[in-house]
Amino acid sequence: MALADSGSGETVQWAAITGVIATVSVFAIAQGLSYPLLSFILQRQGVSPAVIGLSAAMTPVGFILSSPLIPGLARRFGAGRTALTCAVLSALVLALIGWTQDVYLWFPLRFLIGVVTNPLYVLSEIWVIALAPPSRRGRVMGVYSTIISAGFAAGPLCLLAVGTEGWAPFLVGIFAFVFCGACLALVLRRLPRVDEAGHGVSVLGFMPMAWLLLSTVVVAAGFEQAVLALLPVYGTHYGIPEARMSALLSMMIAGNIAMQVPLGLLAERLTARLVRFGCVSVTILGCVLLPVLIETPLIWPCVFIWGAVSYGIYTMSIIELGERFSGSTLVAGNATFSLMWGVGGILVAPLTGGVMDVIGASGLPVTLGAICLALAVATVARRRMV
Repeated sequence: MALADSGSGETVQWAAITGVIATVSVFAIAQGLSYPLLSFILQRQGVSPAVIGLSAAMTPVGFILSSPLIPGLARRFGAGRTALTCAVLSALVLALIGWTQDVYLWFPLRFLIGVVTNPLYVLSEIWVIALAPPSRRGRVMGVYSTIISAGFAAGPLCLLAVGTEGWAPFLVGIFAFVFCGACLALVLRRLPRVDEAGHGVSVLGFMPMAWLLLSTVVVAAGFEQAVLALLPVYGTHYGIPEARMSALLSMMIAGNIAMQVPLGLLAERLTARLVRFGCVSVTILGCVLLPVLIETPLIWPCVFIWGAVSYGIYTMSIIELGERFSGSTLVAGNATFSLMWGVGGILVAPLTGGVMDVIGASGLPVTLGAICLALAVATVARRRMV
């Protein structure tokens, strides 16, 4: 169903937007379920934490190595056919993981699930960007980011209902991927073409076109991964119980989920670039306030806002990507975003952990604050150059 936006005269393809967001939300639930499920199984098998961590790292490695292939696949086979094939392959690979139950076989299989799920995620995000009219892109992408975050958060909750033993949790994930493909098939004819043949832009070719935007993605990804992995470690320095630190992380995720639509609406009134700079600035302020407020009740609203603005950096980057690029260049840009997200997740968390080893717990806010400050300085310098 296409409805005209009376305020701008634009046609909004709400049915297509809803279908694609439904597709990617189900995908997020399946991904959010698989990470803790496989860790629980390996833990029961007596596998060491280091090996469990290496096993989990295979999926983002698959994201990184598959990202440069996505523009070519979309041009050669069509974006819709590529995404549908990846939904089916994701279900098959997850079924193989459930069938094998072997830590060593899971290394290549978890790498493969990163390879086959990445195009599904990237192409779905591209369709949402392309379908969102410029006057409403902020709120549409805000809804998209909210639902993605909620989907990832809902994945572990599914394990409370079905448990972590036997085929039941795997069947939930397999069904989610199949349902994801079904949602996509229903709206495929309504989706815009984003895979023009003969006008290919590669991932490497896109990088110099938007280096600052890509740096922003690295920072946003690295910040999220470092905080999720190391904030509990930071809390132990102050003698804060694990349960309280888990609750603080939940509050941070709640801020992420709750505030993306308001940030998107703000981007419509101002610009995505300006709101992104504001998010970076407030994130830096959160790094400064963390050691001051960590032992006070004010830490709760602090981490709520921190979660909102730190993920808002990525939401604003996606909005700006849609404002600046279209067609095959948008495909290449989003694939490069996926690659940079993987790079940020792999680089920043170990860097932050290393600094914490050297200077203590303060290494967390110092490292993350310094990275965000460097991004803010680069943004200002780039603006003055332009």
